[in-house]
Amino acid sequence: MNAKHEHLKPDPLAQTHDVFNQARALEDYNAYDSDTALREAVRRHGAGWAEPALSAHGAKTGTAEIIEWGFLANEHKPQFFSHDRQGYRVDYVKYHESYHRLMALGLESGIHSAPWTDPKPGAHVARAAKSYLQAQVEAGHGCPLTMTFAAVPSISLKPSLAKEWLPKILNNAYDPRNVPHYEKEALTIGMGMTEKQGGSDVRANTTRAWAVGAEGPGEPYELVGHKWFTSAPMCDAFLVLAQTENGLSCFLVPRWRPDGSKNPIQVQRLKNKMGNVSNASSEIELRGALGWMVGEEGRGVPAIIEMVAMTRFDCMIGSAAGQRQAVAQAVNHAAGRAAFGKTLLDQPLMRNVLADLQLEVEGSLAIAMRMGEALDQSTLDPKNEHEKLLLRLGLPAGKYWICKRSPFHAYEAMECLGGNGVTEDFIMARLYREAPINAIWEGSGNVQALDMLRALAKTPAVLETWFAELGKTAGSDARLDKAVNALKHEFADMNDAEYRARDIVDRLSLTMQASQLVEAGNASVAEAFIASRLGEHGDRNYGTLPRGLDLETILARANPWESS
Repeated sequence: MNAKHEHLKPDPLAQTHDVFNQARALEDYNAYDSDTALREAVRRHGAGWAEPALSAHGAKTGTAEIIEWGFLANEHKPQFFSHDRQGYRVDYVKYHESYHRLMALGLESGIHSAPWTDPKPGAHVARAAKSYLQAQVEAGHGCPLTMTFAAVPSISLKPSLAKEWLPKILNNAYDPRNVPHYEKEALTIGMGMTEKQGGSDVRANTTRAWAVGAEGPGEPYELVGHKWFTSAPMCDAFLVLAQTENGLSCFLVPRWRPDGSKNPIQVQRLKNKMGNVSNASSEIELRGALGWMVGEEGRGVPAIIEMVAMTRFDCMIGSAAGQRQAVAQAVNHAAGRAAFGKTLLDQPLMRNVLADLQLEVEGSLAIAMRMGEALDQSTLDPKNEHEKLLLRLGLPAGKYWICKRSPFHAYEAMECLGGNGVTEDFIMARLYREAPINAIWEGSGNVQALDMLRALAKTPAVLETWFAELGKTAGSDARLDKAVNALKHEFADMNDAEYRARDIVDRLSLTMQASQLVEAGNASVAEAFIASRLGEHGDRNYGTLPRGLDLETILARANPWESS
């Protein structure tokens, strides 16, 4: 090289570029204090007293450390070991330490227990809000938290079982040791209903149960059969459906027998799932497994139905949480990324998309927290028929709508991040894989729609209750009134009701969301929701909001770095 050009020779270690125009990571923020919609819902539905604890939990779940637990729990999938090194059958599932840390955080925070140990106005709402915060970190570990919480009403049906099991189930502690339940101070509970030939039709179950001695509630039986989906197989016991001579019955089946021997609940394999991978879901064989009857013989479905109702409520909360985290990530990215001369958050079309995504969260949270209040009121006052009937229709309708909207919502939020959104280094890819899970678990869309029809047929008063609730905002908006009247007209003709069930449940959900948002009192949110969901748009993609809406207010509510 010519000497006069020597100074132009590149340094082989030269830096190729500087990192700029990248949004900061969404971490070390308070997920509660920055969520205006959540804070307003907590206060509106009677749980304002819980705000200090919720703020503290939001500060924890927003930390970089706990967010990283979620990534690690999914990166390191559960591992199944059928036998130990000496050849003994162990049916052991090994989880990453981060999964155990998330479980400990949830259980020590009382997500599985608070409304049962301290029932008071707002208890279910406060617990739902805490679960909503926790689910934004990682969805998989929420399954055993939910099942443990939801099992309490079923186990309570038999006082002798409740006396032995509930104190440890309701203990705010976590003990993952693989030892008998009587050696532990804290227990988790799973559920085994689904069989390969029946799916949602649990009455087609073939698992059989034979009495060891005396028959009836609280008595020991041995179960033989299989279950096609049993999540969290390291739970200490499971509520299982099995056939007796008098029909389908419910049993509490522990992993260990009272004499310390292993109960023959044999895991065949773990499911290789597209999402929810931190949560082990298994196929099991029951080979004479010992269990105690819960509830009346032949009344297994009624015995477990409250558990199913609670798990469906948690599906609503979990999917709404996924929506919230997706929007928070999208807005965080848009605020820190510039294109064509200004930040994405200042681009008119991106503002339309983000505000629309936030409106979905607003509606999801509104109907979910109203159902939380109904749980509180019906629990504290069993004679409150309005709240009980509202739940009977609201749980299937809300579960159907929120969970079914989530996959498209997650995809649209992912697109806001561009190429980063589809890489596993960002949470969006995981949120997208998680989004379909709740729509399928605890009864898929058709099951929820048909359950709505079943509620109407069995208890016609549920419809009167629904419209009475909607009537609280009658006259506030002509478009909402028109939608409610059109819905009433649908019920005047129930021909081909099953064929039309999805359309009906769509409209039940949308009108209730709109009504709840009107009642919540933020005119900008309610106006935008009604204009876009109950207006003349018809089928639509996100980002097609009509003109003239107050997007500034909506986007401020979406921004995880803002609080009001």
